[in-house]
Amino acid sequence: MDFFDPMVIALVIAGLYMAWNIGANDLANAMGTSVGSGALSIKQVIITAGVFEFAGAVFFGKRVTSTIAKNIIPIDAIKLVDPHLVVVGMLAAILAAGFWITFATFYNLPVSTSHSIVGAVLGFGLVAAYNGIISYADIHWIVLVKIVGSWLLSPLLGAALAYLIFMLIKTLILQKADNPYSIEKKFVFFQVLTACYIAFAHGSNDVANAVGPLSAAMSTLGLTDGTVPLWILVVGGVGMVIGLATWGYRVIETIGTKITELTPTRGFAAQFATATVVIMHSYSSLPISTTHTLVGSVIGVGLAGGLAAVDLSVIGKIISSWIITVPVAALTAALIFTGLMGIGI
Repeated sequence: MDFFDPMVIALVIAGLYMAWNIGANDLANAMGTSVGSGALSIKQVIITAGVFEFAGAVFFGKRVTSTIAKNIIPIDAIKLVDPHLVVVGMLAAILAAGFWITFATFYNLPVSTSHSIVGAVLGFGLVAAYNGIISYADIHWIVLVKIVGSWLLSPLLGAALAYLIFMLIKTLILQKADNPYSIEKKFVFFQVLTACYIAFAHGSNDVANAVGPLSAAMSTLGLTDGTVPLWILVVGGVGMVIGLATWGYRVIETIGTKITELTPTRGFAAQFATATVVIMHSYSSLPISTTHTLVGSVIGVGLAGGLAAVDLSVIGKIISSWIITVPVAALTAALIFTGLMGIGI
């Protein structure tokens, strides 16, 4: 099979579509605090993300991509039965996750793209198990438990670290300054630096959500040697930047302005905390939710100003969208895979 085969073209287009969704929703989450605090305009965010998101995806994205591609369901076992099942299943997973994120972005919901793609891949695995292709025990449940554990831990880590950073800034700098406003203006520069940091961190972790299934499918088709090639990471990086540039403003508004009031010092604390937690998990090969982590961090700096500073109704809406993401993505992937096989693709 060559790169001009219709199935290969469909997979690459689906990967670009998923990456576009990630840029529109998840990357917008990551950069929303910079816009909310006034440190950067949307145009400046797009330029910053374009450089550092792409760099994170290309130079540090292999670890998590391998986890998504190989370590959730037993790809090799399914391949032994019929390689075509892997290809169609991964196409179904990408489409299912992409459709859900498009829906969420339309309604300004900052859902987790990590939840979406993990749920979608799991949905394909469950259908394969139901049809006797693999057993339910063959699914890598221990890896899934680790991933879910990281989803629960990452927003708490983000909140705690952001709270600590902002309280240090507040106690050691803001409360001792004659003119706190001038301090806030100086922190605009530092928040620009953390915007670069968080874009790099996001690219390193979340590119896997777009190209992990694509990498698995290409390996199955014999078009790669089993490792994640540079061109696949480039597809993910380009797609995410385009997504932010074309549609990301919808979710930026929710993260940047609706949870709590953000100043440059608060935005700096939230972004630094988020990026640090995400980079740690990228190094550990775990696909965590940048959305979860950032929302936790924003809540952390909000709590530093008292619970009244946090809009709990917005948080409730966001958490509800998180809870339903995995089952919706899994069910959608199962339906798409069954439908594609049913029509003979």
